[in-house]
Amino acid sequence: MAFARTCSVALVGVEGVVVEVQADLEPGVAAFTLVGLPDKSLTESKDRVRAAVVNSGAAWPQKKLTVGLSPASVPKSGSGFDLAVAAAVLGAAERIDPRVLADIVMIGELGLDGRVRPVRGVLPAVLAAADAGYEQVVVPECAAAEASLVPGVSVLGVRSLRQLIAILADEPVPDEEQDEHGRPDPLLAGLRVPGTGAATGMHSAGTAHDRGHDLADVVGQTSARTAVEVAAAGGHHLFLEGPPGAGKTMLAERLPAILPRLGRQESLEVTAVHSVAGLLPPGKPLIDVAPYCAPHHSATMQALVGGGQGIARPGAVSLSHRGVLFLDETPEFNSQALDALRQPLEAGHVVIARSAGVVRFPAKFLMVLAANPCPCGRFSQRDDLCECPPAVIRRYQARLSGPLLDRVDLRVEVDRITRTELTAVGAGGESTATVADRVRAARERAVERLAGTPWCTNSEVPGRELRSRWYAVPGAMDEAERNLERGVLTARGLDRVLRVAWTVADLVGHDRPDATDVALALQLRTGVPRGVPMAIGALT
Repeated sequence: MAFARTCSVALVGVEGVVVEVQADLEPGVAAFTLVGLPDKSLTESKDRVRAAVVNSGAAWPQKKLTVGLSPASVPKSGSGFDLAVAAAVLGAAERIDPRVLADIVMIGELGLDGRVRPVRGVLPAVLAAADAGYEQVVVPECAAAEASLVPGVSVLGVRSLRQLIAILADEPVPDEEQDEHGRPDPLLAGLRVPGTGAATGMHSAGTAHDRGHDLADVVGQTSARTAVEVAAAGGHHLFLEGPPGAGKTMLAERLPAILPRLGRQESLEVTAVHSVAGLLPPGKPLIDVAPYCAPHHSATMQALVGGGQGIARPGAVSLSHRGVLFLDETPEFNSQALDALRQPLEAGHVVIARSAGVVRFPAKFLMVLAANPCPCGRFSQRDDLCECPPAVIRRYQARLSGPLLDRVDLRVEVDRITRTELTAVGAGGESTATVADRVRAARERAVERLAGTPWCTNSEVPGRELRSRWYAVPGAMDEAERNLERGVLTARGLDRVLRVAWTVADLVGHDRPDATDVALALQLRTGVPRGVPMAIGALT
């Protein structure tokens, strides 16, 4: 029977569906038909596969060839099916034993000369294959390290179709010539998306933001440093407002370095998103540090939450999953794009509906907003340097909607640096290492307290659970409740104050939040002084 089948994976967002690739040869005029809802790039695989098979030394069957992708109702896109199509055709032509192919998942693009090129999304594709019960996966050689991150799967990395044919046919494996030393490997181009990388601010913290960025470099700003530490310890969103040059961007860039390293499951989630987006750092298949994403204020809604033509691509909120999303000059962003952040802020994921299908991306991130107080940036209650009319200032500040700001736990005014602070000689503030140790200890206390629940940080715990299962010291919430009655806080705001108070208690080592912890949480939320020390070290 001139029939063979093997498997590949179709990606829908970061979720994969195992696709059976079937090849059937019948007598008749030589033709190649591809069915199963393929897109344009997949339809073009007919020519790539034919050239690759011939240039690999195998004979192309001169019969009527039909290749089917099942299930046919699932949209299929990309060039990652090339390797599976070629193997199925060779199996139907009896160049390879069809029985060997049946339980193997193959992922990879073929060059016209038979080389196997990498594609984006290898990790989520292999995860989908493992979930479906497959134990053998064939991937491009340069993507084998990424595929090997999935436990329980045997990974075979091949550099060319010739090597795959020899391995499956139990023949001597030919050696493939390596590229000249010192020249970039052209095969790695399949792992990158043009127009992405460091220039866009969408990259991992491990590649650029944990080297040479120390909190000790930040001059003054005790309140802002405390807010950054509390945000890292509890996963709370942060809003920094202050004049240009006060250090807002410096603080945001140093936030990823004080976050704990990602756990195994978190690393796989982050790596899967970056793999689909084509943003995996070269030579680093697993991202184990918090990502940092800082899109420009001209970014569109699709760039922030995801989208694009055809199957949606992950946006900045997904690229910063388990990390930091920094929006500098926040009032300059499109207001509709900012309001689109409300859903992922609450749900921890984003659902994008397009004509080609519905895609769900993870989006559990720590958001940092930074803004000037007015268009010129010099507005302050302490001096009279600003020349902006009051109406212009109100209109500028109103670009950040109330519902969005209500989802931000910490709001801090970053003051202008004085000459005395800038020229002072002596020890600066605490270093990143010192703060990171305190943040890690606070996270461990929260994890121990929340054991047996689906939550790991204080920011994730619903308000009703905090009020019914984990109580503050009696009387500690009185001032916060009075703020609720006066309309200073909303009901959501009161819950967020309680969450921040628990984070402060974890940082200073208290079993339950007391009045001082709640007062600091209120000051970080409302900006109104409460007569408590702003440095965490002063409270311990």
